[in-house]
Amino acid sequence: MKILAASDIHADPKKVQKLAEKAKKENVDLIILAGDLSIFEEGLEGLLKPLTKLNKKIAIIPGNHESEADIFMLKRRYPDIIYDLHHYAFKIKNIGFFGCGLVNIVPNQISEDEMRRKIQSSFNYVKDTDKKIMVVHTPPYKTKLDQIGKFNIGSIAVREMIEKLKPDKCLCGHVHETFGLEDKLENTDVINVGPDGKIIEI
Repeated sequence: MKILAASDIHADPKKVQKLAEKAKKENVDLIILAGDLSIFEEGLEGLLKPLTKLNKKIAIIPGNHESEADIFMLKRRYPDIIYDLHHYAFKIKNIGFFGCGLVNIVPNQISEDEMRRKIQSSFNYVKDTDKKIMVVHTPPYKTKLDQIGKFNIGSIAVREMIEKLKPDKCLCGHVHETFGLEDKLENTDVINVGPDGKIIEI
């Protein structure tokens, strides 16, 4: 399976168009958008049209710029195309996709405890699959992906759940300074996919 994963588009139609061109050129099977599609919930109207025209499945979680209601709205508008990965896990063949959107800071905050619960609940649905892909917005704490200068701003809960559940890959975004960087937690590849997107083959 070939996946195009991206995050932090921030209502930029040019970025969406480039992602659509990349998805078409690479003939991907699935598109994953790991949060922050908008700018404080503005700019979503019509934003994803170039991607939805490709008639490929799109999995979405909210970042700190979207509410859960925004994702519900997109799912309602494109019911045959969009997966709401914040509220539901899903399987494609032998690959399970699970995770949790929002972040551990305002706006659109989720507590670390709630993040643990949602990730675990989501994982339970796909635990019997051969491969598992975890999608979150905020990167795990104390990795290359959450470091800004001397500070680590990632989620402790995300790190703990990676260490506990051991997904094959964890896709995230949020920290603009580390877009495109990759790290490893034990056997899990952790990738800040960023707005340019990453092609991931499973």
